[in-house]
Amino acid sequence: MATAPEEAENAVVLGEIHMNRKEPPEGKKTFTVEEAVETIGFGRFHIMLFLIMGSTGVVEAMEIMLIAVVSPFIRCEWQLQDWQVALVTTMVFFGYMVFSIVLGLLADRYGRRKILLLSFLWAAYFSLLTSFAPSYIWFVFLRAMVGGGVSGHAQGLIIKTEFLPTKYRGYMLPLSQVFWLAGSLLIIGLASVMNPTIGWRWLIRIASIPGILLILVFQFIPESARYNMSTGNVAAALATLQRVAKVNGAAMPDGLLREPVKERRGRFKDLIHPKYLRTTLQIWIIWLGIAFAYYGVILASAELLERDLVCGSAAPPAQHSSGDSEESHSPCHCHFFGPAAYQTMIISTAGEIALNPLNILCINVLGRRLSLCITMGCTALFFLLLNICTSSAGTTGFLFMLRALVSANFNTTYIYTAEVYPTTMRALGMGTSGSLCRIGAMVAPFIAQVLMSTSFTGASCLFSSVCVVCAISAVTLPTETKGRALPVC
Repeated sequence: MATAPEEAENAVVLGEIHMNRKEPPEGKKTFTVEEAVETIGFGRFHIMLFLIMGSTGVVEAMEIMLIAVVSPFIRCEWQLQDWQVALVTTMVFFGYMVFSIVLGLLADRYGRRKILLLSFLWAAYFSLLTSFAPSYIWFVFLRAMVGGGVSGHAQGLIIKTEFLPTKYRGYMLPLSQVFWLAGSLLIIGLASVMNPTIGWRWLIRIASIPGILLILVFQFIPESARYNMSTGNVAAALATLQRVAKVNGAAMPDGLLREPVKERRGRFKDLIHPKYLRTTLQIWIIWLGIAFAYYGVILASAELLERDLVCGSAAPPAQHSSGDSEESHSPCHCHFFGPAAYQTMIISTAGEIALNPLNILCINVLGRRLSLCITMGCTALFFLLLNICTSSAGTTGFLFMLRALVSANFNTTYIYTAEVYPTTMRALGMGTSGSLCRIGAMVAPFIAQVLMSTSFTGASCLFSSVCVVCAISAVTLPTETKGRALPVC
């Protein structure tokens, strides 16, 4: 039971809160952040936001794709077996999984921009350290730390989502895939030049430069007005909206900025509240399956090229000379990518943008749920088509389509997750989804790099089955977010 002094203190605090929430004068017009964002519309600020926040995808793609292009070299340098190579990727996503929830929770409490900046500093620091790794164990640990930092890059998408008017979200957010594609192509291009010449360690050092440069331009992006408003910082929210209006050359709505302050910030138990339980569980299933399929395609592509798998069987490693027989038959063989392999990787990676226009059209016409169901179903089909014995050009074509489809899956899922949760738990919802997503990514290496070399058909059928489950989960989601305003609470 509270004592009298405590009751008096509580009364004072309640009085202060009441004073800080002055009601507008009777008859005075008010507006919300949502109304201000819609009134200001799309303009130069959003283009700048798109370029800067979208560039986080370049950095994330380079760090994630890095393992695929250096795996043959670390396999040879440290004489690694298949499971050890797979463990590197798994630990990267383990770090991503652990930090994703933590950073999502912190972003809902302390702001999206602060956590985004912290995550970039963290990832760049440990990425540079990786290039000096003296052993396999150190390499695995440091890449896991990089994965933890990269997990915070999702806050860039949330900031973009919270500033974009409703009708532009379905168009601008999928276009962000261009940056992921650019990062993937950049790391493959750098690897093709640097791996055979100055080595994989210098490749990692060069790859960390874009992340360091991007930190310098974060000063031009303000904190989310929706976040500031949800914490009761009306002055900061209003200042940000006025800045956006000024840059866009648009007018602010008439009246006073008013929204109810949310006393409770994002909590894990809110995600499993009856209101969101079904949505959360189905989103988690989808995220897990999409990551499993996406990174399975990436790693399987590298494995097909490195091992020269054809028609479900592994060709023996190339014999360089009669004296190399012992090394050639070792499970830790050295078989590096050649120019043709890098070319195939570039072609298949370019597939990530191939269906982007069609994906944007489907998202805005058919809605998020049906679009995701269709692309997941097609992904399942193309995994099965990989079993067809065909030429290298045919295999490249299948990989091209798979990359296009898994990229479209990610596009739609990112948009839906950012739109379905309210401001107070949006970052946490994205963070926990990203964390579950990385469980799928952690399993993928052992299927794509270990099981696939033993049973190509078994691995591809497993990937296909997971995609079918995700397609069913997508089409049965309880809420369609197409054309809907972002929920506040």
